[in-house]
Amino acid sequence: MGCLAGAAVGDALGGATEGWPSDAIRARYGGWVTDLVPAFEADVPAGRRYSRYLKGDGRITDDTIMTLALVQVYAALGRHLDAFDVAEHLVPILLKERRWIPDMETEDIPLQRLFLAEKWLVARLHHGHIDPREGGVGNIVNCGAAMYMAPVGLANAGDPERAYAEAIDLTGAHQSSYGREAAGVMAAAVAAAMQPDATADRVVEACLDLARDGTRSAIADVAACARALPPTNDDWDAVLPALRAAIAPWDSVGPAYREPGLDARRPSRIRAIEELPVALGLLLATGGAYRPAVLGAANYGRDADSIAAMAGAVAGALGGLESVPLAWRTTVTTASRIDAEAAGRSMADVARRIRSDDAAREERRRAVHAALDA
Repeated sequence: MGCLAGAAVGDALGGATEGWPSDAIRARYGGWVTDLVPAFEADVPAGRRYSRYLKGDGRITDDTIMTLALVQVYAALGRHLDAFDVAEHLVPILLKERRWIPDMETEDIPLQRLFLAEKWLVARLHHGHIDPREGGVGNIVNCGAAMYMAPVGLANAGDPERAYAEAIDLTGAHQSSYGREAAGVMAAAVAAAMQPDATADRVVEACLDLARDGTRSAIADVAACARALPPTNDDWDAVLPALRAAIAPWDSVGPAYREPGLDARRPSRIRAIEELPVALGLLLATGGAYRPAVLGAANYGRDADSIAAMAGAVAGALGGLESVPLAWRTTVTTASRIDAEAAGRSMADVARRIRSDDAAREERRRAVHAALDA
């Protein structure tokens, strides 16, 4: 419950600041954002609006819409998922099931709210009839798969290796290259955070044990930067420039988030998405505390909603539901018409079923091995 509520609140906090650099955020709000705020797009002339979405005031974005849709698939099947389940169960939800879209202020199918990189799922799997395991090939490489991987970590609570493997399989339908790699590592981070003795340091170490190529290098550099900074809690603002400098060599988008370079978001073994390493860096810098981690993410700007959703998911898993401020949970629940806590209970039931099935499978495997040894 803490993980999914934490992700939703982080998404809502970061949604209002998405796409803007830190100095522009401070100029708009007269200082750092320290609470849920209105959308600053609302008073921009219509002809200059960045998008048609009205973010802020506790409205979630596509990050949480996709997360809750994946929870729905887990609840329906009650087992581990793979790429074929994305094609056969997740895509129909995106195409057919109408629901309230908070930042569009209307009821519609989730597909209408998704970014083009996420609409790729429908284009490739539903219209293109591509093998689900290869559906992500050719998509722009971004954080679109990683942003909704928290349920995979919950389904494999305490087992980062299995969470990583499941997310890598599942997201073959959506992403490739370092976008898919980040999805596996994000699931592993949540699974590691669910361990009773987990800390932010142990979560990051679990991620480093599993991550490959540029994703591992980016996490290692950002983690080293965060650990070298003075311990902070409410002084998260001091760490933002350092974290951006640490991720910059690995990030393909470039210094101007809204004006990406020619080689942005292309497959690479030496690149990484920005969002996950920065989220992990903020968790290290703040000791895994929920409030400063998500506020740091929201004020970091750029892809702030995804950074805050990822940081919020891991911090919420570390601290539990009570670590996510009640006032924020209440506002997001009301403004977005969602129930992240119910989704958390659902995932807990799924995780229990998966654990039971895995234990039975392990017993069968042991029996086979005993017979072979004999």
